[in-house]
Amino acid sequence: MNLESIQKYRPFPSVELPDRQWPDRRITEAPIWCTVDLRDGNQALPIPMSVDEKLEMFDLLVRIGFKQIEVGFPSAADTEFNFLRALVEQDRIPDDVQVQVLVQAREALIRRTFESLEGVKNAIVHLYNSTSPLQRRITFGDASKEKIKQIAMDGAALVRELVDTIPDTKVDFQYSPESFSDTELDFALEVCEAVSDIWEPEPDRKIILNLPATVEWFTPNVHADQIEWFSRNVKNRENTIISLHTHNDRGTGTAATELGLMAGADRVEGTLFGNGERTGNLDIVTVALNMNSHGIDTGLDFSDLSHIREVYERTTRMRVPERLPYAGELVFTAFSGSHQDAIKKGMDRRDESEFWGVPYLTIDPRDIGRTYEAIIRINSQSGKGGVAYILDREHGFDLPKTMHPQVGQRIYSLADEWGREIPNNEIGELFFEKFVNLKTPLELIDYELDHHSGERGEVICDARLLINGEEKSLRGTGNGPINAFVHALETGDMKDFTVTDYRSQALAGGSDAGAAAYVQVESTENGKGSIWGCGVDPSIEMAGLKALVSAWNLLREESESEEQ
Repeated sequence: MNLESIQKYRPFPSVELPDRQWPDRRITEAPIWCTVDLRDGNQALPIPMSVDEKLEMFDLLVRIGFKQIEVGFPSAADTEFNFLRALVEQDRIPDDVQVQVLVQAREALIRRTFESLEGVKNAIVHLYNSTSPLQRRITFGDASKEKIKQIAMDGAALVRELVDTIPDTKVDFQYSPESFSDTELDFALEVCEAVSDIWEPEPDRKIILNLPATVEWFTPNVHADQIEWFSRNVKNRENTIISLHTHNDRGTGTAATELGLMAGADRVEGTLFGNGERTGNLDIVTVALNMNSHGIDTGLDFSDLSHIREVYERTTRMRVPERLPYAGELVFTAFSGSHQDAIKKGMDRRDESEFWGVPYLTIDPRDIGRTYEAIIRINSQSGKGGVAYILDREHGFDLPKTMHPQVGQRIYSLADEWGREIPNNEIGELFFEKFVNLKTPLELIDYELDHHSGERGEVICDARLLINGEEKSLRGTGNGPINAFVHALETGDMKDFTVTDYRSQALAGGSDAGAAAYVQVESTENGKGSIWGCGVDPSIEMAGLKALVSAWNLLREESESEEQ
């Protein structure tokens, strides 16, 4: 914004609460959860859900563990009404789940709402009307405070009266001073208490006072001040459930909810992945998993978050952003080399008996149905540790640590050259192409090892080779297959290196081959350095010889590259 634009805005006033207590409190238990996906979430969709889609979403919300589900605004449209009737007639509402119905404080709408509840066992009737100065002035044509309060009281009285029309339904009452976030606190309290006086809450039937940040006007600490002030000043607090309903206009809906809980709230309304008007409602998934990450049981099951996301995206036609906490495609993914190295070390050293502690990962991805496969992905920003991690976890190759830089540099330099991410399966293919069983310019066609003809402990190696298209047969003797093969190369004037390291491993899963071997050779020419090659074969002996051939070929490739 330019200066002229900025001057039309003003700061929002703070709350006079010098002895605020919430900054020193901690969240130690989960609130009552109420999902409003089928109301706030649905009304914010470019294409609202059909009845069948809403039924599927309802079933999903039940499986997650929600015990309070706002099913819609049944007096507003036939689709909303018919959806609730379908839930009843198909007997889809579990006995321990309360369905919440939203209704504006208008007589005709309230009466239609009670018609929709016939046959429901447990219900919450959620009454609301707007109370803020902005709404009073603009929406209601300079309506007085008294008029606004009377609307709420008349609605509350009718709700209480109509409860007798559905005697088989247990009805709890909820009231929202809509736009609480920019309503004068003393007036919001006055209206809420007037409604409470009509509903006369008791210990076994408490009133829910929902205090919505319908628009997020200010920083989360001001919201917490509002909630603490209200909680400390409302009468009959012991029979009152204070509920939060934050939006995300400033991008701090989660923080506002968490601070609101610290300020004394008992209940939270929100949606899966924050779907809602404008920038969205509170994301219940984020708040609940934040609590899980601190060891708090929330009663909600997000252990198969990928499936929840799939149902959500299909029924709402919305997309979960890649960076949304916990659920986003990339939130457990590291491209940076230093991050990849730290994650790999954390995973390798993880002791399952200890509390969770892996660098850059606030929770174990497995706990929400994610796998380790996608944690590290490779592009030009990646490093040696990331490539080694994928080769290990995805393809079964436990590379020697000193081989990591050579392989990592080769793979992520290709990512840089190609200007794209390299997927995990392609990393495996590139590893084979660039490092495993290489045949140019030298190929090992066949070999025989004789452990008996030589002196004790000696091995005789007869090898058939193809070098630059020309076949050669060489013999060498040594104290093992690798040493004998090196001596054979020396007899053919093909040894310009020394073997400096050798490792081998059995391969399991993802490969038909039985063994992998890694051989490091160092050039005898000054300044050429050392290089690793890999061999894969059902025979561990043959895998070692192929690894040496691969290293020999790579040494020449390196020399040619330096000469160019």
